[in-house]
Order: sequence, then C-alpha cells, then structure tokens
Amino acid sequence: MVSTRLYRDGALSAEDFPVEQVAEHIHDPAATVWVDLPAPADADIAVIADELGLHRLAVEDALHDELQRPKLDHYDSHLFLVAYVVRLDPATGVLEAGELAAFITERALVTVHRDEHLDLGDVLRRWDDSTELAESGVAFLVHGLLDHIVDGQFAAVQTLDDEVEALEELMFEDRPTDRDLQRRAVRLRKNLTTLRRVVLPMRELVDDLRHPDHDLAGGTLGPYFQDVYDNVRRTTERLQGLRELVATLRETQLNLQSTRLNMIMKKVTSWAAVIAVPTAVTGYYGQNVPYPGSEQVSGFWMSTVVIVLLSCGLYWLFKRRDWL
Repeated sequence: MVSTRLYRDGALSAEDFPVEQVAEHIHDPAATVWVDLPAPADADIAVIADELGLHRLAVEDALHDELQRPKLDHYDSHLFLVAYVVRLDPATGVLEAGELAAFITERALVTVHRDEHLDLGDVLRRWDDSTELAESGVAFLVHGLLDHIVDGQFAAVQTLDDEVEALEELMFEDRPTDRDLQRRAVRLRKNLTTLRRVVLPMRELVDDLRHPDHDLAGGTLGPYFQDVYDNVRRTTERLQGLRELVATLRETQLNLQSTRLNMIMKKVTSWAAVIAVPTAVTGYYGQNVPYPGSEQVSGFWMSTVVIVLLSCGLYWLFKRRDWL
C-alpha cells in the first residue's frame, strides 16, 4: 500500500491521503510531503513523476530490476538517491540487502522500493521522535531516512564482528568441525562482500548530500548530517578491518590444518618405527639358521627382552621430542 504524510509548518498535518493530492500540497510553501511507493507499477510512479516533474532517467532507475550501486544523481528539479537497507537473517545467517530509491525535491520526498516487505516503520518512529527538526522541511525527512539506513548497516557490521569472534573460538578448539568451520567462513565472506558493495559508496553519497549547493545539511540539521557521515565512516573502517581479519583467519586456518597434519604424520611415523623393531627382531630370530638360544626357552626370553627394551627406548625418545 502507498503511504503518505503531510507536514505543515513543522507539524504532522495528515497521513495516508491519496497520491493525487500531492500536487495540491506541494504548492503550499509551508508544506512538506512524503510518499512511499512499494513495488510500484509504471502507472503508479507515472502519476508522481508528472506531478513532481521527475526526470525520465531517474524514474527508469527506480524501476530497474537489477541491483545498482548506491549513488546520488543531480537533476535540475530534484536529486535521485539509491541506497540499501540491510538485514541479517538470524535463521539462515544470510545478509539481505533491499534497494531503496528516493526522489528529493524542494518540498517532497518520494521513496520507492521493489520489496513490499521492506519495513520503514523505524523511519517513521525517528521522524515522530524528532518533531523539533520537522521545521527543516524535506531535509528533516532525508536525515531520518539516511540515519535509518546507516544504523542498519552498522548493526549488520556488529553482528558480523560477533560472527568473526565465534569463528575464532571455533577454529582454536581441540577438535574443530572442519565442515562447519568452512561453511561459516564462506558464508561470512559472502556477507562481507555484499555489505562492502552497499556500504563503501555511502561515504561519498552522504558527503555529497552535505554539500552547501543542495541546501539540505545546513542550519539546524548540519550537526545531524555530520553525525550520519561519522557513522558511515565508522562503519566503513570497521568493515575494512573485518575483511582483513577474515583474510587473516583464513591463513591461520590453513596453517593450523598444516600443523595438525604434520603432528599426525609425526605420530604415525613414530608408531611405525616402534612397530618395526619387534618385526625386525622376530624376523631375525625366525631365520632358518642356528642362533644363540635357538630352540631353547632362554632364546625366547632373550628375544622378548630385546623387543621390549628397544620398543620402550624408541617410545621414550619420540615422547621426549614430542613426536608422540
């Protein structure tokens, strides 16, 4: 369903009014309008495009099926923004990124998203909790939207940070499950790659919105947009650190596997040497020629003592060198 809001003189004046009334409201200098179009058809967005004078290329990008790079395009009558709302599914551990497009005009903010289940309830709560900023007009709406997007991305980075710590603990267990370890490591790398693709361009995007030419981040909202920019930078730096840490963990995992394999080979080789001693002695005494103690009980005990002494000596030597 299409959602709408009307702010007049910094106060919420109306909600869920018909889209056809948008043109009427935006002619009021004291009015600011928000329109949300979930999974719109061409005809749905055409109505808004005609009323607000949206550029044809921006409308095509908003309806584009393929994922786009986060960006901020400049047109004569409006700005066009593309960003991603991210969510980490706790059941599957897969990172989901929902594309959100926004048309920013002088008195209106129009959000478009193909995912009908994309929840913007947190954005509405942010607006309702910051009514003292509503007098800033459309800049107030843009700040709440960006703040929601950036906070969601930072929360995803924090969750992946916890996943990295859990992976570290699993890696250094005495008997780690290699299959589970590899599966979680691959999923973590995929999530970080997806998050990097949608987070890194946000730094440039938010910095561009803060430019004085756009008249969005000035005055009262200046510090608030600066705070969003700081959060973007913090998210980016932490994400870069996680990527480097995951690469290090991969190298560590390979080194641990190599170390475990070497330990196994040392133990197998040591036990083979221990077993070879009695084999050699019994083989020697089993030759078909006379030897000291042949066909006598003393010969049996002598060979047994030789086997035990040599085997114990080898075991003690290998144990001392930590080969067993």
